[in-house]
Amino acid sequence: MSDLNTTANALFSRREAMRPTARTWAKHLALLLLTFCTVTIAGSIYPFGAQIPFASADPQNWTETLNFLLSLPIEYYHLISGTIYALFHDREVLKHGLCFSLSLLFILTSHEMGHYVACRLYGVDATLPFFIPTPPLIGPAGTFGAFIKIVSSLPSRRATFDIGVAGPIAGFIALIPIAVIGILTMEQVTPEQMAVSQSGLYFSDPLFTHILALIFGVNLNLSFMNAFTSAAWIGMLVTSLNLIPSGQLDGGHAIYAVFGERVHYWTGRIAFGVMVVLAIAGFYFYNSPSGLLFAVLLGIMMRIRHPEPLDTTPLDFKRIIVAILTLLIFVLCFTPFPIQVR
Repeated sequence: MSDLNTTANALFSRREAMRPTARTWAKHLALLLLTFCTVTIAGSIYPFGAQIPFASADPQNWTETLNFLLSLPIEYYHLISGTIYALFHDREVLKHGLCFSLSLLFILTSHEMGHYVACRLYGVDATLPFFIPTPPLIGPAGTFGAFIKIVSSLPSRRATFDIGVAGPIAGFIALIPIAVIGILTMEQVTPEQMAVSQSGLYFSDPLFTHILALIFGVNLNLSFMNAFTSAAWIGMLVTSLNLIPSGQLDGGHAIYAVFGERVHYWTGRIAFGVMVVLAIAGFYFYNSPSGLLFAVLLGIMMRIRHPEPLDTTPLDFKRIIVAILTLLIFVLCFTPFPIQVR
């Protein structure tokens, strides 16, 4: 009888989640500050800013190509140091960089804190968000995003669902005002200017951006992206990727909670197969290299087994409605060929 009581308490009792120490706060804030610096620099460099990387590079033969590759570290140093100098001496460069970095970090922080707060509400132990700074250009936006690590068991399918969808819902809500500001402040250009600017990288607009442009009467075909639209675009890309139903991605948590382990197993493999097809089609028809990276990510996620929650009681009707709304967020944010080379 005592064993049954112990099991029941483990399943249904709410305990207080672990609290971060001062040292933990310092470590996470240091990562956030470093990420803020790298994202601000990245937001000032093409394709998100005006600083042009390696503008003089146009190797014509193997010798010139080898010399160019050998000179890359020095060229990269000059690019980053020159961008930092511009941030301190050019108000417009600083304004653009800060608009980009603060907007993007607001979206990423909202996403991760959605997960973290949900964990706290369910008494699930989880770390504070880990922000991942990257050297600009190597990580195009100066970061590979952020994550929290859950370090205790999930008490129920309901908790699994709520924790999984809280991040993308919070992140999507956070990016809405940023996307609206970006749409309203986009620079309108002539068809000739747009034709010149579209050589190089091209970012496909998700459905949500098209809806906002229609609402506010903005012609996306004759508008330049700015710091706000760039940050919102990355936020939507991150949201859609996280909502793919595979592994321990947010969509994987949701699909596991709604349908169980077997459906979760097959949706991960179907998602991987679809992404492989999109990667091949995107590379062939649109010269889009991004699908390969996403396929690799899903290939890894597909092999990660989802932890089984202690209580397997099915979800209630209101969470099924939330699941449908979360699917709508995925549709609004997803684009099959996000980055194209023209």
